Amino acid sequence: MLTVRKSAERGHAHHGWLNSFHSFSFAGYHDPDWMGFGPLRVINEDRIAPGGGFPTHSHQDMEIVTWVLAGALEHQDSLGNGGVIHPGEVQRMRAGHGIAHSEFNASASEPVHLLQIWIEPDANGLAPGYEQIAFAPDSLRGRLRLIASRDGRDGSVTIHQDAAIHAGRLAPGDRATLTLAPGRRAWLQVASGRVKVRGLPLDAGDAVAVRFESAIDIEALDASEVIGFDLP
Repeated sequence: MLTVRKSAERGHAHHGWLNSFHSFSFAGYHDPDWMGFGPLRVINEDRIAPGGGFPTHSHQDMEIVTWVLAGALEHQDSLGNGGVIHPGEVQRMRAGHGIAHSEFNASASEPVHLLQIWIEPDANGLAPGYEQIAFAPDSLRGRLRLIASRDGRDGSVTIHQDAAIHAGRLAPGDRATLTLAPGRRAWLQVASGRVKVRGLPLDAGDAVAVRFESAIDIEALDASEVIGFDLP
């Protein structure tokens, strides 16, 4: 069973320096039909203006994954981690029993476009942690590449949940498949471009929730970037 979540149906907040779309209920946006999807709690598509960003703030008991689509994002946290995240790099911050961090556009002239993803962990009170991994561009082309998993397999970052995140950059005509084990569900987020899933056209910002299926077959209609979630 496939349920389409159209981009225009998402929550939206515009703060001048931040233009944000919320796939699920977040902050001042509340929709009881879209509180999350299994342990997947947040997918925020953020565009941060040059010089803009989130000053130091705290999180607790959440696996926070950041995937930059364009531009660069600067990160600092209370564990002493700091750096810049570029397209093709994944960052995982485990909030655990408490962490404080800041996020700012690393450019004074160009916006940064990113997806911030929150996944509920399968245990609370964990030790906070941080990972950042860069993937070779070729490993993302024409396929779905594992970028986050419970066990860190295939060079992915680790998340404390029985879930996996895949990312792919598809050229027009490319096809990719996310295979699901029995009893699993999936979420496919179109980060850019335009794809088709079982005859359903999906544009940038659209998503599809998948239940009771063994696979998701994706065909790129334009140059596209997609994020697939394999969830319990």
